[in-house]
Amino acid sequence: MALAVIAPMAAQDVRPKDVRELAKSGSTALPKLQELLKNPQLDVRTEAVKQIIDIGTARSLDPLILATQDNDPEVQIRATDGLVNFYLPGYVRSGLSASLTRVGTSIKGKFTDTNDQVIDSYIMVRPDVIAALGKLARGGGTLEVRANAARALGILRGKDAVPDLLEAIRTKDTQVIYESLVALQKIRDESAGTRIGFLLRDLNPKVQVAAIETVGLLQNKQAVPDLVDVLNRTHDAKVRRAALTSIAMLPVETSRLLYARYLQDKDEKMRAAAAEGYARLRNPNDLLTLEKAWPEEGKTSGRLGLAFALVMLGKTELTEFSPLQYLINTLNSASYKDVAYAYLVESARTDQVRRALYPTLENGTKDEKIALARVLGRSGDKDSIPHLEKVSNDPDNEVAQEGLRAVRNLEAR
Repeated sequence: MALAVIAPMAAQDVRPKDVRELAKSGSTALPKLQELLKNPQLDVRTEAVKQIIDIGTARSLDPLILATQDNDPEVQIRATDGLVNFYLPGYVRSGLSASLTRVGTSIKGKFTDTNDQVIDSYIMVRPDVIAALGKLARGGGTLEVRANAARALGILRGKDAVPDLLEAIRTKDTQVIYESLVALQKIRDESAGTRIGFLLRDLNPKVQVAAIETVGLLQNKQAVPDLVDVLNRTHDAKVRRAALTSIAMLPVETSRLLYARYLQDKDEKMRAAAAEGYARLRNPNDLLTLEKAWPEEGKTSGRLGLAFALVMLGKTELTEFSPLQYLINTLNSASYKDVAYAYLVESARTDQVRRALYPTLENGTKDEKIALARVLGRSGDKDSIPHLEKVSNDPDNEVAQEGLRAVRNLEAR
């Protein structure tokens, strides 16, 4: 009925309410909605994109890709968020399009401060979706469009768009650069690590910290001398912490003196970063130093860093006050669970740690089971699957779903 109502109308006579009426037919309306993306009236095209997103089937992807080519930034932003929403349901409620306002010909929106979303590794994104978003990141209609597309590429792990992101960081806009760097962190293509060194001394602290973090995560060991120089010169506490943390991600023996110096620093996060450096050097000769520091450390960040280091050096026993038990216990902490989780993801890449985690995975608290399932979904091996399958049958539905998800992620790897 809706198709019959709208079909004979001239393009200029179509109104947004007609588009909404058309969309009530569901996925069968998608071909007509796609045609409306060519309508000369902006409000019609905008409403068409909204309705295509709401329909949300795989058949919505082609019209949304088409909408990324629109000459209006609002349409491009909504299409971008719609593409992400297909792979990460609910994203449109928190993405940039949720806060868009139009003042005359200008579009304004607010990026959320939290930028940690990323799809599971078993989810496969169509290459043409990544290509469309890469094109926007490289040369979208406005800087907001480009930044939003860069964020989308990170969420969707768009590895094929890494060249587009490297092009995007050449712009002068802080938000575009920042979103592109975070996207590169999520994608983890180490070949990009050597291409962002010029940002390590950026005058904007937000960009500088993101660049410092990125070279560490992408394992660019060539950047160590520059990171040491930044560490020695900066007066910004966040930059100092980021620099030492990245140096700790790039373990080289020449950094040992730095670790020794900052293990005694007054800043607990600097002490934690120094401990991380010792952890990744994996030198048994450092064990005495770390065991001495462990009981003396009174701050949570510092204790977590030392616990990680001790576990990486083989202290994997589970007793009431052991380092590994401390990491597991902290999974129940709202403030520090993400830190403990990251340490466990890295340490669980070793057989010894994984075996030690299995009993808690099956018998721990709800928060411990959920977090450890995620850990093993990222760092487990084939021997982890039977343990995760047990969790997938947990009487708590949330725990069971996390176990199933972990199995799928592990099998995808």
